[in-house]
Amino acid sequence: MIAGIAVAAAAACCYEGAYVLQALEAREESGGARLQASLLRRLVRRPRWLFGTALSAVGALLQVFALTLAPLTVVQPTLALGLVLLLTLSATVLHEHVGRRELLGVAMVVCGVVLVAIMAPADTSKSLGNLATAVMLGLLGAVALLPFLLRRRLHDARLRVVAAAAGDAWAAIGLKLVADALQRHAWLPLIAWAVGAIAAGAIALTAEMSALQRIAATRVAPVVLAVQVLVPVIAGPLALDESWSGTPLDGVALGAAVLLVAAGAALLGASGAVAGTRASGEDSGGSGPIGGRGRGGGGPGDAGSGALGKQVEDDVGGEREARVRGVG
Repeated sequence: MIAGIAVAAAAACCYEGAYVLQALEAREESGGARLQASLLRRLVRRPRWLFGTALSAVGALLQVFALTLAPLTVVQPTLALGLVLLLTLSATVLHEHVGRRELLGVAMVVCGVVLVAIMAPADTSKSLGNLATAVMLGLLGAVALLPFLLRRRLHDARLRVVAAAAGDAWAAIGLKLVADALQRHAWLPLIAWAVGAIAAGAIALTAEMSALQRIAATRVAPVVLAVQVLVPVIAGPLALDESWSGTPLDGVALGAAVLLVAAGAALLGASGAVAGTRASGEDSGGSGPIGGRGRGGGGPGDAGSGALGKQVEDDVGGEREARVRGVG
C-alpha cells in the first residue's frame, strides 16, 4: 500500500510537471485570442512541449503501476493531491496569481475527488452500447466541438476549458467501451471506439492548450479533472448500468461529494479572470493574491486610451497589468 501511494505520488508529480511545461510552450505561441485547430500541429514542433507530453506518458505508466500495488480508492485521491503541487508551480514557474478563490476551489475539488474515489461503486457495467450511452457521447461530442465551430464568433476562453473537459470525458468513456469490446472480442466496435477516443483526446488537447494561452493553469486543470470525475460517476446509473444504492446512505453521501467537486469547479470557472480577455481589454476583480503578480487597474493605461498609452502586457488568467508609454 505504501509503495502504491509513493508511485501514485510520483505519477502526480509527472502529470503536474508536464502540465506546466505544456502551458509554458502554449503561451509562447501566438494567436491565443481565437481557438485555432492548427495549434497542436505547431506545438508538436517544440521540444519542450514534446518533453512535457512524454513526461505525462511516464505519469500514465506510473499510474498503471500504482494500480497494481494499491486500489483505485487510494491511487485516485493521491493523483488529485497533485493539484496542490500545481498551485505551487503555477505561482513560482508560471508566475500566475494564486488567491483565495483558487485555493478554495482547488481544495473543494481535491476533497470531492477523494470522497468520490472512496465511495464510488465498483465498475460492474456489462452492456455499454445502449441508447443512453450514445446520447451521452453525442452531447459530450457536441460540447467539445462547439468552440471550434464558433471560433470566429465566440472568443471567451472558458468555452475552451469546457470543450477540453468534455473531450477528455468522451475519450475516457470511449476507452471504457474499448475495454468492453475487447472482452467480447468485438473487433470492429473496438476499432471504432478506439478511433473515436483518440479523436476526442486530440480535440480536448487542442482546446486545453488554447485555453492555457489565456487562462491560469490553476483554473484549467481542476475544472478538467472535475469533469473527468463527475461525468463517469453521474453517467453510471444513467447510461452504464451501474447503481449508487450500495454506496453510503444509499447514494446521498456520494451525491454530496459530486456536488462538492462541481461547486469547486464552478468557483474556479465562474471568475471573470477565467475569461481570458486579452483582445477585449476587460478587467477583472478578485481576491487578494498569495502568489504571482498583482493586478493593475483601469484608467489611462488601458488599451484603447488613444495617444496617452498602450497596454503592453497582461498576465494569463485575466490578471492584467497596464503600462503607459509616453508620446513623443
